[in-house]
Amino acid sequence: MLEIKNLYVSMNNKPLLENINLVIKDNSIHRLSGHNGSGKSTLVNTIAGNPTYTIDSGQIIFNEKDITKENATTRALMGIFLGGQNVPEIPGLTVLSFLKHSMAAHKHFDTGKELSMGEFLEKLESAREQLNIPKEWLNRSVNVGFSGGERKRIMLLRLILTQPKLAILDEPDSGADADVQKQIVDTIKQMPGTTFLFISHQENFANMLNVSETTSLDNGKIMIK
Repeated sequence: MLEIKNLYVSMNNKPLLENINLVIKDNSIHRLSGHNGSGKSTLVNTIAGNPTYTIDSGQIIFNEKDITKENATTRALMGIFLGGQNVPEIPGLTVLSFLKHSMAAHKHFDTGKELSMGEFLEKLESAREQLNIPKEWLNRSVNVGFSGGERKRIMLLRLILTQPKLAILDEPDSGADADVQKQIVDTIKQMPGTTFLFISHQENFANMLNVSETTSLDNGKIMIK
């Protein structure tokens, strides 16, 4: 699913990642661990195409395609989903509109066809009921006034609707109570066609997910077992 080769990353000429080599297997649940500042968030943001970070050398191969020079939008349309820690608030853009545009872009990229409102509403209602999300949330501005746990549930709604090939979740358990954490675990387990790469500091949460493999980072390098 994902192969990273000899990756070196910097920001404003400051080295952040050094010689990262990593393979994420198809349909696996792969955990990144390490102390704060070890490079975990830098790595997942680099994979997703965050332009804040500069790839100095190395390759990122996704589904046998070199995406090292692709921008974040193209990577997302190719099937890379990022659930970040600090998601922005977007006043004036409703959750409903955001999800509709996201689904429409993915369908057009994958099939060349347009997404009908009927198809969108049917899938939205199914996912909303699965997550027990109130209808009134859909008419609120994206992330404005939402608690940490509510933002996680909106992230899960977007995850279910877009059905990515690779879902990267940066500390999905952070700011989520026990009920929301269980909802995250249940959602991941109900998406066997999606590969997951996630960051977590909580062993209990990782254990609930039956992690396939764990990679540990320290000071921008992968720790050798």
